[in-house]
Amino acid sequence: MADEDRDKMLRAMAENRGCKLVKSRRRKPGGDHGRYGLKDAKTGQERFGFGDRGLTATPEQIEDWLRGSTVSEWKSSLKASAAAPPEAEPKRGKPANDDDVTSRPVRRAKPAARPPPPPPPAQPSPPPKPKLVVREAKPRDAEAVAALATELGFPATAAEIKRRLPRFAKAGEPLLVAEQGEVIGCLAWHAWNAIHRPKPVGRITMLVVTREARRRGVGAALLDEAERRFREAGCGLVEVTSNVDLGGAHDFYRGRGYERTSWRFVRSLEPAEG
Repeated sequence: MADEDRDKMLRAMAENRGCKLVKSRRRKPGGDHGRYGLKDAKTGQERFGFGDRGLTATPEQIEDWLRGSTVSEWKSSLKASAAAPPEAEPKRGKPANDDDVTSRPVRRAKPAARPPPPPPPAQPSPPPKPKLVVREAKPRDAEAVAALATELGFPATAAEIKRRLPRFAKAGEPLLVAEQGEVIGCLAWHAWNAIHRPKPVGRITMLVVTREARRRGVGAALLDEAERRFREAGCGLVEVTSNVDLGGAHDFYRGRGYERTSWRFVRSLEPAEG
């Protein structure tokens, strides 16, 4: 074992016994170079390894003494030191005896354990999605309906829609709107009698859903309500017109069981401009 490691071990053992290890470094001929002694850590009283000419104990003797080979002497020395009045502790700084190679170790208190961080606050649950409702349109819906008609390709203002709504309500065929927190779709319908049909015919004249709300069952909910009203009106069938460019709408109606049965021709009755 290297001298440095051995000294470190002896210092630790001495500290556990309440002592302080002292080692001589004087190199005078016939002196006590390389010898050790033990002092009481509190009072500085010599306990072991001191003689008239200096330190006397070898490392092995120090170790044996600390391990208990002189337990009785140790106990008696402790009793004697307990009875003696305590001596003033020397000021810190340069040791009074140059032979001392250790100073009283400073015991540092262990830092208090940090409490665990608080758990992150629970994230609030998102509000429930509003329920989809199909109802009859009201004057306050005019702006939303105008935007839907414009999206379908039939520009209209809120004022124009507001003027037209009462006409349909008075005829018993009110405009239907789909609402889910806001109006996201509408459907216009009409039941009419044809001379060549035994029962009235129901006609869907407009069905449009906002682009963001498509493929969420909104159009199907509107169509369900319209078909229910057609049955109450005694209609035998339902027809719908759809622009030839609206391929997605055609697939929607086919998925609902609608079939293409005819061509639709139109001619404007408005006077020609110019």
